[in-house]
Formats: sequence, structure tokens, C-alpha cells
Amino acid sequence: MIRPAKACDASRIAEIIITNYRVNFYPFFRNDPFYFGELNVVDMAAEYCEGSEELQNTYVYDDEGVVKGIIRVSGTEVVKLYVEPQFQNSGIGAELLEFAVKEFGADNLWALEYNTRGIAFYERHGFQLTGEKMIEDEWVPLVKMERKG
Repeated sequence: MIRPAKACDASRIAEIIITNYRVNFYPFFRNDPFYFGELNVVDMAAEYCEGSEELQNTYVYDDEGVVKGIIRVSGTEVVKLYVEPQFQNSGIGAELLEFAVKEFGADNLWALEYNTRGIAFYERHGFQLTGEKMIEDEWVPLVKMERKG
């Protein structure tokens, strides 16, 4: 079931995001101080406190009390979409993305340029690379994807 995130989900949301950052992005950047110091569950969970913008725009895939995935949407942009690695390839990400498309008209996102698996996932769901690129935080190359109709 997909539902709005609540403050009590904050640590689980942070855990899912950080696990994905470490599993999927660390191999490209090998930045130990960032991935195993600056990036931590306590600080990230604080971003999802009661009344925060992050919490208000985040939805979770809740399977009988177990949060297995999250999606954050801002306007029509998918800002974050992560599924706990143990539950990937089971349709959760597709359900979350479909929810964002249906409920919010989600039609664009920025993906890590190196994340070929993620880019392929979005392409299977109707998103296409636009050719637009940007560098986030001075060292993270992102590519823009859009969904037509």
C-alpha cells in the first residue's frame, strides 16, 4: 500500500535512502568521509521531521507495517525513488513511480549519470533522456529524464 509518509517513518526512510546511496553510488565516488561519515541515518531522519517539506512530499510503500520503498515528489518532478535493496526487482519501484505519475502528473527527474540500472528502469516506464546534464554539489553528474504524455 502506498501512503503519505509520517514522522514515525523518518528513520526507516533515512535507512532506505542511505543504504541505496552506499550500495549504488559509493562504488562510483569512493568518498569514504561522505558515505560513511557525513551521510548518516540520524541526520537524514531529522530532515523528515513532523511538518517538514520533505515529509509532506514523501510517500512510502508500506507492506503490512514494513516500509519497503519511498518516493518524494515536488510538483511534477520525482525527487527521490528508492526501494530497500532486498526488495528490489519485485515491482515496488514501478508501483511507486506509477503512483507519482497518476497522482501528481510526475513527468521529469534527474538521475545519476552513472546509474545505468536506474536509467534503464525509468526508460522502461516511459521516461527518456533529454540530453540535459548538470553537476550537483560540485561532483555529482546528473542527467535529466522526461516522460511524454
